[in-house]
Amino acid sequence: MALTEHYYTQFEAGKFYHVYNRTVDLKPMFRTNSNYIFFLKKYNEYLSDVVDTYAYCLLGNHFHLAIKIKSQEELDIFQSTRDYKNIPDNHEIVSHQFRKFFQSYSMAFNKSFERVGTLFQTPFKRALIDNPVYLKRLIYYIHYNPQHHNLVDDFRDWEWSSFERFLIERPSKLKKEDVFNCFDGRNGFLEYHDLKHSDNFPEPVFIDDIY
Repeated sequence: MALTEHYYTQFEAGKFYHVYNRTVDLKPMFRTNSNYIFFLKKYNEYLSDVVDTYAYCLLGNHFHLAIKIKSQEELDIFQSTRDYKNIPDNHEIVSHQFRKFFQSYSMAFNKSFERVGTLFQTPFKRALIDNPVYLKRLIYYIHYNPQHHNLVDDFRDWEWSSFERFLIERPSKLKKEDVFNCFDGRNGFLEYHDLKHSDNFPEPVFIDDIY
């Protein structure tokens, strides 16, 4: 259950956040692989200009993100290239992009499955990550979530998290080097996740080198 303050936390330039949300009725927000792919594509379309992504996990009826809000300079550039002069501050700019993202995904999902009404809970939840130890634990928590919810026996087998993406030498918008630095390097990242059988992983799905 979300803490009350997670409904009201304000986004600030250059700070880290845990963003998470679920469906209003606890029913799946992903029914097919194409839903997961579409979610990631729309996330990239609406959010990549205002946030950097450090980890993600998409589950049956909810998702988790570890993000860092772009710098003030980057947010100012973004605002200047959009018709957002009436949006008063950074929090509203980022929140606006999240709302557009949720609306876009919801409309497509509802159309595909002949569903009506709101899909996501509002407001969406976000928690400030205010120290590096918290960030490190959050990244692991996000990756571990599928096992926590008994979706797989081993979280490393879950296709729709960023964990596998960190292990592949392929371009990505994930902040790979920054994340590895949180764990004192790639080996530290693997050790923290207790990785012992990378050769046994199924081939991951790549979403046009986005996430």
